[in-house]
Amino acid sequence: MNDALNDYAYLAANWAAVRERVDAACRAVGRDPAEVSILPVSKTFGPDVVRAAMALGMKRFGENKVQEIRSKAEALADSAIEWVVIGHLQTNKAKDVARLASEVQSLDRLDLAEALHRRLQLEGRTLDVLVEVKTSPEESKQGLSPGQLPAFLDALRAYDTLRVRGLMTLAVQSDDPAAVRACFRQLQQLRAQAEAQGHDLPRLSMGMSGDFPLAIAEGATEVRIGTAIFGRRPPVTA
Repeated sequence: MNDALNDYAYLAANWAAVRERVDAACRAVGRDPAEVSILPVSKTFGPDVVRAAMALGMKRFGENKVQEIRSKAEALADSAIEWVVIGHLQTNKAKDVARLASEVQSLDRLDLAEALHRRLQLEGRTLDVLVEVKTSPEESKQGLSPGQLPAFLDALRAYDTLRVRGLMTLAVQSDDPAAVRACFRQLQQLRAQAEAQGHDLPRLSMGMSGDFPLAIAEGATEVRIGTAIFGRRPPVTA
């Protein structure tokens, strides 16, 4: 019981601080704070922490690994949680994603779109998706190259189970704010170009705990916040 109370108090303070920082970042660039949502990223934190976060009003949670969604969904089966896949997704995880996730923010390949579409048809479901675009030069980052985006968006029209809602990116890891902002600005420009070609892409998911004010300045509609809400990640065990 004490642990639960400690989790709640800790998360409540962090959540209030993050909300205020997001609101302040919006006001600093003349944006309405209501335009920017926060996706809490609960990866590596257990079901008890997620439950404490839900008591604060959080209901959507970002996860990198589908197996983590599967185990937490079982433990929290009595809760109305929306699980959002934000990590690189393999096609062999499509079955679990189609059954458990409310959204995928890392769609970057047609074979993955096809696998999700087939499984969603079997489940009788549709799924919100964001297309991940690689705006950083780092090899570790995933996503489509910007030049591949127009044809990819056109091809996704064939999959009526996938509701394409916008774009997602991870900025370069850099101490140079100009380099970070350039990644976010590119995604906003790509969205504008795609919308000029008839695609409806209202959402831009970009910005994390260390760089979200820069993302908000460049038009983010959602920021993905983990450490600033939940604290440092627990060590990963084999």
